[in-house]
Amino acid sequence: MRLNWTYGGEGPPLLLLHGFTGIGADWGAVFGDAVIGFKCLMPDLPGHGLSPSLDSFTFEESARLIIADLEEMGYGSLPAMGMSGGAQVLLHIATRKPELVTRSVLISTAPYFPDVARQLMAQAGPEQQPKEAWDELRRKHPGGDDQVRRLFETAQGFHASYWDVNFTPAVLGLIQGPSLIVHGDQDPLYPISSAVELYSNIGEASLWILPDAGHCPIFGEQAEVFTQTALKFLKR
Repeated sequence: MRLNWTYGGEGPPLLLLHGFTGIGADWGAVFGDAVIGFKCLMPDLPGHGLSPSLDSFTFEESARLIIADLEEMGYGSLPAMGMSGGAQVLLHIATRKPELVTRSVLISTAPYFPDVARQLMAQAGPEQQPKEAWDELRRKHPGGDDQVRRLFETAQGFHASYWDVNFTPAVLGLIQGPSLIVHGDQDPLYPISSAVELYSNIGEASLWILPDAGHCPIFGEQAEVFTQTALKFLKR
């Protein structure tokens, strides 16, 4: 099974992984028209956008498919960036095949789902989404309401998942390249302690806490400072 990929820009490769219910092209809202100096490789995760679905979505299997696609495209090593669920996929990639990821930016993620995240996941559903969100989701996912509902059903199921996102200190210690951990101090899903735990257990890590910021603080008015800081880190 091959995923759908979107490409943009010129330069050395950069893997970009979107969040759950998003698509690869979401990164355009982060970088805008900026010339970032990379060829961006942006897959739609399984069941998202134009990518085929798995019988049962897992972040681990998503990572395996991305690794296989990258190998088929001839990429042996590259920097990578992931937001939220995409960062959990990136953690699987960087621990499953450490030599593949030279540098990583991990945005709004956690080594495991804390209780507050599980409670919110159990309550998450398409019926809670306003019309504007539905319109955006329909635009991103050509399978329409059925595809969107499947994604929310999967997200609700995460509240009872304990093995897929379970990065112990020993596993996190497998990550080889430098990592930048980006986290909003008002993230409703993952408290700051989740970011600190990643920082404490990844060998060569930097921690950037954004004040008065929520989940995935990389869009809108925060996009410019995020882009400048992340690209500076990736180009070191």
